[in-house]
Amino acid sequence: MSLSWLLETDSKSLRSVNGSRRNSVSSLVSSSSASSNLSHLEEDSWILWGRIVNEWEDFRKKNEKQLKDLVRKGIPHHFRAIVWQLLCNAQNMPIKDQYSELLKMTSPCEKLIRRDIARTYPEHDFFKEDSLGQEVLFNVMKAYSLVDREVGYCQGSAFIVGLLLMQMPEEEAFCVFVKLMQDYRLRELFKPSMAELGLCMYQFEYMIQELLPDLHIHFQAQSFHTSMYASSWFLTIFLTSFPLPVATRIFDIFMLEGLEIVFRVGLAILQMNQAELIQLDMEGMLQYFQRIIPHQLESGPDKVILAAYNVKYNAKKMKKLEKEYTTIKTKEMEEQVEIKRLRTENRLLKQRIDTLEKESASLADRLIQGQVTRAQEAEETYLVMRELATVRQQSEEATAQLELAQSTIRVLQQRPLLKSISCFTEESILQLERELVQARLKEAESQCALKEMQDKILDIEKRNTSLPDDTNVVRLQEERIAVKLREAEAVMGLKELRQQVRDLEEHWQRHLARTAGRWKDNPRKNAVSELQDELMSVRLREAEAQAELRETRQRMMELETQNQIHSNQLRRAEQEGRGFQERVTVLTAQNKGLHVQLQEIKRKQAEIECKNKEEVMAVRLREADNIAAMAELQQQISELEIQKEEGKVQGQLNNTDSSQYIRDLKDQIAELKHEIRCLKGQRGSSMSNQPAFDGIHIVNHYIPDDESYHSSDEDTGVGKTPSHLDHQHSSISRIRLHPSLGLRDTDSEGDDDGEGLVLSVPPIGTHKHTTV
Repeated sequence: MSLSWLLETDSKSLRSVNGSRRNSVSSLVSSSSASSNLSHLEEDSWILWGRIVNEWEDFRKKNEKQLKDLVRKGIPHHFRAIVWQLLCNAQNMPIKDQYSELLKMTSPCEKLIRRDIARTYPEHDFFKEDSLGQEVLFNVMKAYSLVDREVGYCQGSAFIVGLLLMQMPEEEAFCVFVKLMQDYRLRELFKPSMAELGLCMYQFEYMIQELLPDLHIHFQAQSFHTSMYASSWFLTIFLTSFPLPVATRIFDIFMLEGLEIVFRVGLAILQMNQAELIQLDMEGMLQYFQRIIPHQLESGPDKVILAAYNVKYNAKKMKKLEKEYTTIKTKEMEEQVEIKRLRTENRLLKQRIDTLEKESASLADRLIQGQVTRAQEAEETYLVMRELATVRQQSEEATAQLELAQSTIRVLQQRPLLKSISCFTEESILQLERELVQARLKEAESQCALKEMQDKILDIEKRNTSLPDDTNVVRLQEERIAVKLREAEAVMGLKELRQQVRDLEEHWQRHLARTAGRWKDNPRKNAVSELQDELMSVRLREAEAQAELRETRQRMMELETQNQIHSNQLRRAEQEGRGFQERVTVLTAQNKGLHVQLQEIKRKQAEIECKNKEEVMAVRLREADNIAAMAELQQQISELEIQKEEGKVQGQLNNTDSSQYIRDLKDQIAELKHEIRCLKGQRGSSMSNQPAFDGIHIVNHYIPDDESYHSSDEDTGVGKTPSHLDHQHSSISRIRLHPSLGLRDTDSEGDDDGEGLVLSVPPIGTHKHTTV
């Protein structure tokens, strides 16, 4: 290829870079034309590289060593874009045609790319904020994240893409970056697992250990790991650690030789600064790598590259280290899998142990709680049985009283009305009525109490059946016996140790007694005996120490046992407290329910009493009506008797036969008496149907007998005088009503204290008679 063609190509490249739709021109490319003033050396270099590019395939096959030397010396800036593409064979890639389509798609890594773009070469003019460089860098990173979704976007790869964009348009940079990721182990470095980076760190650390052992020992002493300073070297090919011209020269060699140059340059840097690094601590070394080393390289990369190729690099050894690392990682993965499995099993076993311990503690607590509850319920059952017996006795007494009262009522109902009136007074009847009501109330209360006691007994029996069985008690007792046996064994072991100590002391005393006269022997024998004495003393002290240790462990075991016992007691006490609170809540609710039931019962009782009072009042009204009717009939009887007497008197006075008139009067009196008896019979039947004592009693006092009004003719002879008749019938027939109806007794003289109603029949002879 001629120089004019190269200049024309370069100028076209510049025009295409400046006039393309995204203009990813390199800021390092000068806009000067090919006719600028160049030195003869540069002209020779241009001519040489132009020939190499023109005859690339043949030159690379025939002059590989010369090409390697030329690349190590540095690729001219204007040839760097085309040479990089030729070195990685990225000039005709099919993926280049897909680039525009990839930019139209959406990548899930866009936010991360946008965030990190401002951090990529922040001091470079081409990548300033909102510049064309940031836009094309975003496009290339986005396109690759869509092509390789496994890698996606990794922080650090943007620096490599940025360097490519400084040399070529974005389509070519995208193709070169794809080739680098595929063929230069960068894809393995940027994978999420970063397994290749771990291999590089392992190989690099081995080279430091082999070539720089002192520095490696210092790094180990300071816990200064290789990844703390060398990981960025491999991920960005020194682009973030060295000045850009130096890193670009190293990148030229990397495009030809791969990651080998990174190992060489890294070891060269460490060799050049070994003396200074050994004097620093970890923080000082970090500062040294970040500030001092980049400052040292500002003069140029030739010194570092020359030192790098003086480093011994054994490719076979690196392959062997790769196999070792792969084996180690495989074992680590297997161990991690096994560790994860064991951890999972351990966690499950711990959970099972915790569950079993909780269940054991819960069973123990339930057992103890069950025993306590059973004792409490036994006591409650005993109290309930006593209360039940008392209630039964009260119920029997109330039943007996009720039967006695009912028998008394039956006796009273069977007796005639006049006899019952003569036997019982009004006050005794009311008292019996009140006693009857109280007896019925007591009977109802005793029945309710009996029902409650029976329900409580059934509830207690149900709770007794729900309590844990005695097997848990046996298990806990067995565990307690095992603990006691363990403690006894420990105590026996302690006693045996103490016995051994005593035996050793006795043996020591006997030994002292035997060796009391050894000071007379020669010095050598005395020295041996002293050594034996010291040995015996050491053994004694050792035995004493073991005994003390055993005793201390025993005490610690006792303390742990006591601590566990106290913890269980505290937990049981808390559970009992919660149980008591729940029971108090239940009893409070039951008390409220019983209180509501009691209020309802009182309300029903009041309604029943009101109904009873209404019924009693109705009966009393009916009785008052009957009494009034009887009083009217008695009044009529009295009037008829008076008329009879008047007729008799009038007949005697007239000396006429009044027998017919008297018979008529007697018939009327008989009819009236029959009506009275019918009314009395109706009243008796109504009283038998009504409650035993309704508080209404009728007493009729008939001073003369009914037959006394029916005198024979001899008694009513003519010789009788009216004064005799007045003396015979001087008494008044009276009717006494119950005080509750406003009627009361009066005396025979007819005096009245102003209370009640007195119905009196005037005596015969008080009326005026007609005389003949």
